[in-house]
Amino acid sequence: MSRLRPLARIPWCRRPLLQANRRYVTSQSPQAAVEAYNQSLPPGWEDEAPALSDFSELPHKDFGKNQLIETNEEFKRSLRGILKQFPPITYAFAYGSGVFPQSDATASRITHSPHPNPPEAILKWQKGGGKMIDFVFTTRFSQHFHSLNLREHRDHYSFLGKLGSGVVSHVQDRYGAGVYFNPYITVNGTMIKYAVVNFETLHRDLTNWDTLYLAGRLHKPVKILFEEPNIRVANQRNLLSAVRCSLLLLPQSFTEKELYSTITGLSYQGDPRMTYGSENPKKIDNIVTHQIRNFRLLYHDLIMSLPNISYVDETAISKPDWMDDTALDLKLNQDMDVERRANMVRRLPKSFREKVYFLYQRKFAIPGREFQEMLEASKDEDAKGGLKKQVGGAFDRRIAAEKDLPVMVTKAINQTVHWPSTVQSAKGILSAGPFRAWQYLQEKREKGKMKS
Repeated sequence: MSRLRPLARIPWCRRPLLQANRRYVTSQSPQAAVEAYNQSLPPGWEDEAPALSDFSELPHKDFGKNQLIETNEEFKRSLRGILKQFPPITYAFAYGSGVFPQSDATASRITHSPHPNPPEAILKWQKGGGKMIDFVFTTRFSQHFHSLNLREHRDHYSFLGKLGSGVVSHVQDRYGAGVYFNPYITVNGTMIKYAVVNFETLHRDLTNWDTLYLAGRLHKPVKILFEEPNIRVANQRNLLSAVRCSLLLLPQSFTEKELYSTITGLSYQGDPRMTYGSENPKKIDNIVTHQIRNFRLLYHDLIMSLPNISYVDETAISKPDWMDDTALDLKLNQDMDVERRANMVRRLPKSFREKVYFLYQRKFAIPGREFQEMLEASKDEDAKGGLKKQVGGAFDRRIAAEKDLPVMVTKAINQTVHWPSTVQSAKGILSAGPFRAWQYLQEKREKGKMKS
């Protein structure tokens, strides 16, 4: 298994070009902007099930570049330097407040940095305060990764490491959300927490929303460090699904921040950490307020590609550098037509959509056999294994016409998130060990007591 080349070595992933293109597009007329965005999101891309071997096979050369949130080069090199200390990784990203701020710079300063001897670039990026940096490592073969990692870094593991890579990978894959965390690890003088996940588990969650545990993390701005073309496509589906799901929860008119707060909050619905005070109660507002520019970079292309959502003041987005104006909170409207909303219901991720269907089966008292026939008819796959064009049917239209749709969607989110997150939290006692698990819980509770 070979390590995927970093972004900087992929010829067509040119960050300067990405920024230049984005500034060019946002300085054009609204119609020209829509046409430019649609070029990178070609018609029908969602209705294909690609098995890509290279980035050149993406639907468009700029496809998914909205996911490549920028940091400075020195910080990026420091993060990649940390990854070089681990076995081969297929896809990796860094996330959380240690990468992108969730509070004012002055408020984030702490008296004692968790990093013993970090690179200067990390100290500068974190503005001197210092926070543990969170990573997700995706690997094709979990047991092989853990076998190599145990050989090099036995001290990263709890007592489970003594039982071998087979037991570690079994605990990872079979319980909770399929993720194995090692917290409070020092690499290159930097305190990190890293999660290991199997490639198929990540891909499935991005595509189907099995647990929203990983898909939800990628709903927010993250720093992607190693890429894989199939994950880029799957994550673009995930981001677009987050917009559609949020639209089903929002009224006809809303603001940018309301949209991004709804997206951010999807994976926190039903999360026991929010219920039992292990997270800052203002976490969602803090994330959106302090990362509004990155949210625009991540989602604006997708918003422009959808036919049922538009900015009220389209001239505002034609101004150069409007994305940099953090005081701006543009208003948007969505089309509440039943047909359009039915199409959004139909295009929800498969596992999640079926939960919504089951809720309405109970409400409408649809007999089991009839309901199973409806599910069969609404399958994403055709007889040849390809993807069918996802257009809302009679059942989707009936659902879309219901006034309690936001309530039902919220229930489906809770059903998706609660159990995997609960088991994953309990699994932390095994994977991290009792001491580190308790330390992590206490730190989370301290954050939960914060007012802002």
